Formats: sequence, C-alpha cells, structure tokens
Amino acid sequence: MAEEMKERSMMDPAYTWDLTGMYADEAAFMDDMARLDAMTEETAAFAGTLGDAAHIKAFFDSETELLRKLDNLFVYAQLRKSEDLRAEDAKRMFTRVYAKYASVMQKIAFAEPEILSLPEEELRRIADDPLLSGHRFTISKLIRRKAHTLSAPEETLLAGLAEVFAVPSEVSENLMDADLVFPDVEDGNGKKHPLSVANYILLQNSPDRTLRKNAFDAFYAVYKAHINTLAAAYSGAVKTEAAVSAARHYESSRAMAMAEEIVPEDVYDSLIASVHQCMPAMHRYVRLRKKMLGLEELHYYDLYTPLVQENTKRYSYEEAEKLVLMCVAPLGEEYVRIVRKAFRERWIDVYPNRGKTNGAFSSGSYDSAPYILTNFSGTLESVFTIAHEMGHSLHTWLANHAQPPQYAQYTLFVAEVASTVNENLLSAMLLDGATSKEEKLAYLNQCMEGFKGTVYRQTMFAEFEKEAHAMAQRGEALTPQSLGDLYERLIREYFGPELVVDDAVRCEWARIPHFYRPFYVYKYATSYCAATAISEAVLKDGPKAVGAYLSFLSMGGSACPLDELRSAGVDLSTPEPFVRALTKFDRILEEAESML
Repeated sequence: MAEEMKERSMMDPAYTWDLTGMYADEAAFMDDMARLDAMTEETAAFAGTLGDAAHIKAFFDSETELLRKLDNLFVYAQLRKSEDLRAEDAKRMFTRVYAKYASVMQKIAFAEPEILSLPEEELRRIADDPLLSGHRFTISKLIRRKAHTLSAPEETLLAGLAEVFAVPSEVSENLMDADLVFPDVEDGNGKKHPLSVANYILLQNSPDRTLRKNAFDAFYAVYKAHINTLAAAYSGAVKTEAAVSAARHYESSRAMAMAEEIVPEDVYDSLIASVHQCMPAMHRYVRLRKKMLGLEELHYYDLYTPLVQENTKRYSYEEAEKLVLMCVAPLGEEYVRIVRKAFRERWIDVYPNRGKTNGAFSSGSYDSAPYILTNFSGTLESVFTIAHEMGHSLHTWLANHAQPPQYAQYTLFVAEVASTVNENLLSAMLLDGATSKEEKLAYLNQCMEGFKGTVYRQTMFAEFEKEAHAMAQRGEALTPQSLGDLYERLIREYFGPELVVDDAVRCEWARIPHFYRPFYVYKYATSYCAATAISEAVLKDGPKAVGAYLSFLSMGGSACPLDELRSAGVDLSTPEPFVRALTKFDRILEEAESML
C-alpha cells in the first residue's frame, strides 16, 4: 500500500493497468489516427444515397466501423490523460482526438435527417427488409425521432454548435476546479486545514464538529461570492436545452432528454412521488442521526459525519480482491472467472500517483478490456469502490461479448445497476459476517447512507432539475434568489423539521456538476432501486434470478432499457420497485433503532 504520493514513473507496474492491448505505444495510436480521415470520407460519401435498404445497410456498417475506431482512439487517449493530468503528451493526444470526434460527428450528421426524410410508411418497409436485420432496433429508434429531426443543413448546424452549447458547463467547471480559492479552516484545536472542492466532503466527514462547521461556512461563503456567475452559467445551460428542445418540437427539455433512452416521463414522476410517500422514513433517519450524534441541534454540516466510530481497519489490495471475489460468488462461476481475469490481467490502475485523476471510473471500448481507475487507500470505502467499478466493467464485458458493436453500449438509464448490485452483495456479505453489535451497526449505517445519498438525495436533485427547467419554460428568471428559494424548500421537505437549515445551503445547487447534464441524476435513484430488487432476488432465489440478471447484463443496448430491466424481473413503469427499495430502507432503519 502506497504511503506517499509518487510520480507515475515510480509506480509498481503490477498495480497499474496494462493498456498495450489497445495500442503498443503512441506511434501505433497515431497510425490509427491517420486511418480515421479516410474512413470518415468513406462514410460521408453516402450522403444523398440513403433512400433504400441496401444503401442504408452499407452506411450503417461503415458508420459502425468508423465509430468503433474512433471509440478506441478516444478511450485510449482519455485513459492515458487520466494517468497524469500534467502530462503534455497525453493532453495533446486527447485534444487531437476530441477535435477529431467533433469533426467526424459533423461530417456524418447528414445521415439521420436524410433517412428520416423518407415517408414513414417507406421507413417501416425498409426496417422490415431482411438486409437490415442487424440494424432493426437502430431503425426503430430512428423512426421514433422522425418528428424531432430537422433538415440536413439544420442538423449539421446544430452539430457544429456543440462546443458553443458546452460553454455554460465549461464556465462552471473552470470556475469550480481552477478559479475558486478557499481559505484554510481551523479545527477544534486551532489547527489549520486546507479547504478545496476536492476535500470538502472529506472535511464534512470529520468527527471534529468545529472543523465541519468552519469548512461548511468557508466553502459556501466562496460560492456565495460567485453565485451570480454560477447562476448565469446554469441559466444558460437550462435555456440552451429549452431552445434545442423547442427547435426539435419536444414539449420540454425533460421530454427530449428522456425520449433519447425511450423512458416515459411517468417513470421520473413516479420516482419522486414514491420518495415523497416514504419521506417519513428519512425524517426518522434524521432524528436518529441527531440522537446518535448527541446533538441538541442537527445542522447541514452534521449530515455526512459517520454515526458510529469509523472502521479503522485497513485492507491491502490483495484483501480487497478476495472480498470482491467472495461477494460476487452468488453470481456464478463464469462471473467470478471474469472478475478474476480483471485482477490477473491488470485491468485496474490501483493507487494514486501525482497528477492522477481523482475518484474512480470504468472505461473501455468494444475492442478493449473495460479498464478500471481507482485511488485505493485501504479503507472499506476503497473496497466498495473496487466492487462498484467491477460491476460496470462486467456489464461492459458481457455486453461486448454478446452483442455486435452497434448494440453493445448500454444506456445511462441502466448504467448504475450492475455496480450497485455488486455493492449490495458486498454489504450483505459483511452484515452476515459481523461479529459484534458495533460492527453490524457500522454496516447498517453504510446501508442507510447509501439510501440517503443515492435514493433520497438524488431524487431531490431530480426534483430541483424538474422545477428549474419548468421555471425557465414558463419564462421565469433563474436567479440566485429563485434557485436558492427552490433548493431551500426541497431541503426542508426532504430532511424534515429536525434539521436546522443554515442559510449557506441555499448555494449548494451551484456545486452539483451533474446539473449540466440535464435529467441524468434521477437515473442514480432508479438504478439503485432496481439493483436492490435484483440483489435481493439473487440472494433469495439463486440460479433462476442469476440467469435473468446475467441475461440482462448481456443485452447491452439491444432493447429499450425498461424492457431490459423487465427481463431481470424489475418493472420501473410501476412504483413497485421504488416502494420495495424504500421499504428495505425502513427495515434497515428499524433494525438500527432497535440496536440502540
């Protein structure tokens, strides 16, 4: 286990990922880059020919290979860049690929409007042609978008404006990641600690309440000083979505976002309604937190600190590997074999090094391993992170090996299911193995925190987005005052009367980067609820549930995501999975209360 931050060149290769399976070196990468232009021109040459099944099939085949090659280049450059954000060669590589990606998408933007210019009856006849059997779902999704697709020149114009549309997000990101300067903050002993966007939540986890309060006040004081800029940036992002959705003849920006994955807006509203129905459980949790912390007043800066003494046990990476392999054993021998392969064949970049991207992710192309980046520190949370990202990677691996490239990529709507199933299996294993009241209470607390952070909090974010976009559509200004009022109201509704709502919390919405990816956060909550149902079925019903779940993972993006989840036994078109998950939260809460 690394005790100090090293330069990338000093890291033990055994604990770094092996990317040579993608490209042996930068020269091989540049050779593929050089081939991309010819492939792009070959695909772009289909312009004006897409009026029959034969030409449409030929175009789809050409486009699939082009995007497959582009994905290899993009993923490799992104992975190399994440190893050390200071490395100029990796930054240049990524910049070139990103520019190439924008160029390619602009050159093939003609295809969708050209195909959809055909009469719908003719489109349906073409879709039924045996020549297009390998692209039938692609055609069906295109037909769904026919009423919302513009002319070829208009689509090309919109594709060319992609970088302009990204400006509000870039303004917010640059302000938060580069320009905001935070003061040092003191703990209860007068010792000063640096404060930043990266370590804010870490300080909020501290058992030192003085440090938590000082960090909270100082952090949001800086945001408040820039709140007009942040509000203008967010307003610009919301208005951009409203303008594009209106241009595409959608009723709202939410309707446009959800149509992309063929998910009805009813699912979004059902989630919010179900959480509101189960709000008393969250209010009980807040009361429990206040009681366990022994506080007369529970403030917002008391919501993250652990309820029980921190698990001080440290795990080696090898111990983490054993725990992950043990917890996924209920998913069968083949699943375990692939997880073992991931550890053995160096899919994982394990330890932090200077300049390395923070956090964790899973990323790969159709032709590569689904690589995992972590910053393993030996904590139990680090073990959970390995299990979480391994879920993503196994989802990708199984889909890539079961589907052709055009259907391998699963939608974001189901992207967090596999990762959360793995976390649930790990939690269940640890709870079963707990040998003391304190240990069991610690694991129960971790489960409750998962529900609080992923179901309740992400649903609150989803409700904020829904209301903010609706305000803009009604012509109301998104100002620091109106956004702050909205956010404060939701905080009070979700956390209840036992929480003292400090004025600074009115600025918290400004630090949530996912709001610049409209109507994304609700998927964390829906995935968590789906994963809760699946993991409980796996542990209760065994092989039958496992078979259905692995079949779901192998579907990739070959069907509508709601249909894919139905195949795994979860129907998100009804409130049942939401209520079922929240009922589990109530049971966990009740068990924790009884132990106290």
